[in-house]
Amino acid sequence: MTHVLIGYARCSTDKQDLEAQRQALIQLGVAPDRIYTDKGFTGTNRARPGLDQALAAVRSGDTLVVPKLDRLARSVPDARAIGDALAIRGVKLQLGASVHDPTDPMGKLFFVTLPPVLPSF
Repeated sequence: MTHVLIGYARCSTDKQDLEAQRQALIQLGVAPDRIYTDKGFTGTNRARPGLDQALAAVRSGDTLVVPKLDRLARSVPDARAIGDALAIRGVKLQLGASVHDPTDPMGKLFFVTLPPVLPSF
Protein backbone atom coordinates (compact mmCIF):
# COMPACT_ATOMS: atom_id res chain seq x y z
CA MET A 1 0.00 0.00 0.00
CA THR A 2 1.31 3.43 -0.95
CA HIS A 3 1.20 6.15 1.68
CA VAL A 4 0.31 9.51 0.19
CA LEU A 5 1.22 13.02 1.31
CA ILE A 6 -1.75 15.40 1.08
CA GLY A 7 -0.97 19.10 1.47
CA TYR A 8 -3.11 21.93 2.77
CA ALA A 9 -2.41 25.68 2.59
CA ARG A 10 -4.55 28.63 3.62
CA CYS A 11 -4.40 32.40 3.59
CA SER A 12 -6.90 34.68 5.28
CA THR A 13 -7.46 37.26 2.56
CA ASP A 14 -7.80 37.24 -1.21
CA LYS A 15 -4.87 39.68 -1.40
CA GLN A 16 -2.41 37.24 0.20
CA ASP A 17 -0.42 34.80 -1.91
CA LEU A 18 -0.36 31.05 -1.33
CA GLU A 19 2.78 30.45 -3.39
CA ALA A 20 5.24 30.39 -0.46
CA GLN A 21 3.11 27.79 1.31
CA ARG A 22 2.72 25.75 -1.89
CA GLN A 23 6.49 25.75 -2.42
CA ALA A 24 7.06 24.72 1.21
CA LEU A 25 4.67 21.79 0.75
CA ILE A 26 6.39 20.74 -2.48
CA GLN A 27 9.78 20.88 -0.72
CA LEU A 28 8.31 18.62 1.98
CA GLY A 29 7.49 16.06 -0.72
CA VAL A 30 3.83 16.81 -1.51
CA ALA A 31 2.99 16.44 -5.20
CA PRO A 32 1.55 19.70 -6.62
CA ASP A 33 -1.68 17.96 -7.64
CA ARG A 34 -2.18 16.80 -4.04
CA ILE A 35 -2.21 20.30 -2.53
CA TYR A 36 -5.57 21.71 -1.45
CA THR A 37 -5.95 25.39 -0.71
CA ASP A 38 -8.27 27.97 0.77
CA LYS A 39 -7.82 31.62 -0.09
CA GLY A 40 -9.76 34.31 1.73
CA PHE A 41 -10.81 32.02 4.60
CA THR A 42 -9.88 32.81 8.17
CA GLY A 43 -8.73 29.88 10.26
CA THR A 44 -11.52 30.55 12.74
CA ASN A 45 -13.99 29.54 10.03
CA ARG A 46 -14.13 25.73 10.14
CA ALA A 47 -16.21 25.63 6.94
CA ARG A 48 -13.34 25.72 4.43
CA PRO A 49 -13.78 23.85 1.13
CA GLY A 50 -10.06 23.19 0.58
CA LEU A 51 -9.63 21.77 4.07
CA ASP A 52 -12.71 19.61 3.62
CA GLN A 53 -11.28 18.30 0.34
CA ALA A 54 -7.88 17.60 1.92
CA LEU A 55 -9.49 15.75 4.83
CA ALA A 56 -11.61 13.75 2.39
CA ALA A 57 -8.52 12.85 0.34
CA VAL A 58 -6.45 11.35 3.18
CA ARG A 59 -6.75 7.64 3.89
CA SER A 60 -5.40 5.45 6.67
CA GLY A 61 -1.60 5.51 6.53
CA ASP A 62 -1.50 8.82 4.62
CA THR A 63 -0.09 12.07 5.98
CA LEU A 64 -1.77 15.48 6.00
CA VAL A 65 1.01 18.04 5.53
CA VAL A 66 0.56 21.67 6.60
CA PRO A 67 3.36 24.28 6.56
CA LYS A 68 2.47 25.52 10.08
CA LEU A 69 -0.17 24.73 12.69
CA ASP A 70 -1.82 28.14 12.35
CA ARG A 71 -2.62 27.36 8.69
CA LEU A 72 -4.67 24.36 9.85
CA ALA A 73 -6.52 25.88 12.81
CA ARG A 74 -6.65 29.10 14.78
CA SER A 75 -8.03 27.64 18.00
CA VAL A 76 -6.90 24.82 20.24
CA PRO A 77 -10.31 23.10 20.24
CA ASP A 78 -10.41 23.15 16.42
CA ALA A 79 -6.84 21.84 16.12
CA ARG A 80 -7.63 19.08 18.60
CA ALA A 81 -10.84 18.17 16.78
CA ILE A 82 -9.02 17.91 13.45
CA GLY A 83 -6.16 15.98 15.07
CA ASP A 84 -8.55 13.58 16.78
CA ALA A 85 -10.43 12.98 13.52
CA LEU A 86 -7.14 12.24 11.74
CA ALA A 87 -5.98 9.92 14.53
CA ILE A 88 -9.22 7.92 14.44
CA ARG A 89 -8.66 7.39 10.72
CA GLY A 90 -4.97 6.45 11.16
CA VAL A 91 -3.71 9.57 9.36
CA LYS A 92 -0.45 11.25 10.37
CA LEU A 93 -0.21 15.04 10.70
CA GLN A 94 2.94 16.75 9.49
CA LEU A 95 3.55 20.37 10.54
CA GLY A 96 6.51 21.60 8.57
CA ALA A 97 9.17 18.94 8.99
CA SER A 98 7.64 17.48 12.20
CA VAL A 99 5.49 14.38 11.72
CA HIS A 100 2.97 13.47 14.41
CA ASP A 101 1.91 9.83 14.17
CA PRO A 102 -1.31 8.96 16.04
CA THR A 103 0.02 5.47 16.75
CA ASP A 104 3.12 6.87 18.45
CA PRO A 105 3.02 8.06 22.09
CA MET A 106 4.81 11.32 21.18
CA GLY A 107 2.28 11.97 18.42
CA LYS A 108 -0.57 11.55 20.90
CA LEU A 109 1.21 13.81 23.37
CA PHE A 110 1.43 16.56 20.77
CA PHE A 111 -2.32 17.22 20.82
CA VAL A 112 -2.53 17.07 24.59
CA THR A 113 0.14 19.75 24.92
CA LEU A 114 -1.01 22.20 22.25
CA PRO A 115 -0.20 25.78 23.22
CA PRO A 116 -3.07 27.66 24.92
CA VAL A 117 -3.11 30.32 22.19
CA LEU A 118 -1.94 29.90 18.62
CA PRO A 119 0.19 32.82 17.36
CA SER A 120 -1.35 35.09 14.76
CA PHE A 121 0.48 35.96 11.57
